[in-house]
Amino acid sequence: MRKIRTGGLRRDMKAVEMMIFDFDGTLVNSGDDLVSSVNHTLNRLDLPVLPKENIIGFIGDGVQKLIERSLGDAFPEHFEEAMSIFTAYYTEHMLDTTDLYPGVKDILEHFRDKKKIIITNKRYAFTVQITNSLHLTHHFDEIIGVDSRTYRKPDRRLIQPLLRQYGVSPEKAVVVGDGINDVLLAKNAGMISCAFLGGLGSREELLSSKPDYVCETLPELTRLFC
Repeated sequence: MRKIRTGGLRRDMKAVEMMIFDFDGTLVNSGDDLVSSVNHTLNRLDLPVLPKENIIGFIGDGVQKLIERSLGDAFPEHFEEAMSIFTAYYTEHMLDTTDLYPGVKDILEHFRDKKKIIITNKRYAFTVQITNSLHLTHHFDEIIGVDSRTYRKPDRRLIQPLLRQYGVSPEKAVVVGDGINDVLLAKNAGMISCAFLGGLGSREELLSSKPDYVCETLPELTRLFC
């Protein structure tokens, strides 16, 4: 069985030139604001609200899938109205409680000489509004939202142009994220996968996907990559 390397080990650090980060559940803890926005939407539609853990489990494939899954049997009848309600509410409340995970700014500064890109299944405008408010934007060479490209995670065609653009080989690039799509994106593109176990994603699902590396906290990245 292949050994998964963790942030607790200093040996066997991997040299990388590019770091690709997921957003929700990796750089920012945005779960509560997404949950409250979904339940506001369901309440406005006179539909039963959902437990937090259910909604958290729906996050990762973009807002359309989030709403579709949250509606359940009420999809697709209420989908368009739900999208409208959610978008209006989340636009006003996306920063009510959303904040950085511990160590994010230190990590980004530590790896300041690496190419760094955010790739998220969140809409670009939402992502940049949060990165601007939390003073993250300047750390990244690019921010790519679900509506920024034709392809979305985990399609390798999302990554290949970036590798060519920056002249980085796949084995010198790592994807760090809390979701199965992040691990699959790395695997599909021949890149290094690093699962963040302290985010919103399912720990069991991440470990079962057999990532190359795992970390419980983001500061552990300094002991995995150089």
